[in-house]
Amino acid sequence: MRTLFLSLIVILVSHVGCAQNDFQEAFKTNERNTKEYIRIAFSDDLGNSGTLPISIFKGKTDGPVFTIVAGVHGYEYPPIVATQKLIQEIVTEELKGTVIVIPIANKASFYTRTPFINPQDQKNLNNAFPGKVDGSITEKMAHFITSNIIPVSDVFLDVHGGDSPEDLLPFVCYYNNLKKPKQTALAKKLSEKSGFEYVVSYPYTIAADDDAKYVFKQAVQDGKTALSIECGKLGNVQKENVALIKNAVFNMLFTMNMYQKANEPHDHIIHLNSQEYVSSTVQGIFYSSYKAGDAVRKDAIIGYTTDEFGSILEEYKAPKDGIVLYMLATPPINKDDTVMCISSLEKD
Repeated sequence: MRTLFLSLIVILVSHVGCAQNDFQEAFKTNERNTKEYIRIAFSDDLGNSGTLPISIFKGKTDGPVFTIVAGVHGYEYPPIVATQKLIQEIVTEELKGTVIVIPIANKASFYTRTPFINPQDQKNLNNAFPGKVDGSITEKMAHFITSNIIPVSDVFLDVHGGDSPEDLLPFVCYYNNLKKPKQTALAKKLSEKSGFEYVVSYPYTIAADDDAKYVFKQAVQDGKTALSIECGKLGNVQKENVALIKNAVFNMLFTMNMYQKANEPHDHIIHLNSQEYVSSTVQGIFYSSYKAGDAVRKDAIIGYTTDEFGSILEEYKAPKDGIVLYMLATPPINKDDTVMCISSLEKD
């Protein structure tokens, strides 16, 4: 039995090593002006299996490594469609450095149209970092990204959107990590050059040994320049949001002196740095006359929940003045669901 157990460990480690080597071999090649497409295979002891698609574009000349991840939540379609266009449009002869693209990180979620989680193991990839080398399939994918993709990245961009029930105001965001001023300053600069009107910063409060949970927070924790785009909503593909994402990537690459295609930054950037969240304590049917981008006043009624017979179970009040960054926009509501995120600019 001991021999069998040790053999299984060797097989597991060998499989993980092969997956890492596939990526490392493609990434470390000295050849330039190339496009490489690989799929990293994963399986777990629950019988789940899947692949992580990765594109590696090596420019004609050496330079920074810019990583783009989409589809961490497979129901967020505009980021996924935008990366498909980027894969087709980036010309390696005009690229300085390397671009890594994970176009659909959570393929199981995407192909089963499942919001938020990987249906194979019921885990949220954006709550799984740094992951586990011997965990479930989602945890293994998180571990691979943490141990292979993030370490080689100079800039790490995580692209999200409103999932199937969410209305969302398009924005770009970064963590205000005071312990890493150089990386934070670059993340802020890239955000402001992206072309988005709304630039949102979040406080960075986790310790070095805390689980990051979120993929781009993991990159920040590991000392990288990292930021995120939130663009798209309600489980649909909006052409204007696909264009916003794509243009933002080109603007960021231009700012990094990696690519010469760019558009002008937004001429009236609105900074936001303070977010408060309204949550539900009941299950029922949600109603609201608000939408993402609306202004709210403190203590205003921003929505309510009824039971199946129409009796009001709970009302929700705005905790402060601000704008609706994103909100629940479909009737089903459950306990602990986020009803609304209200954002504002607080002066230092």
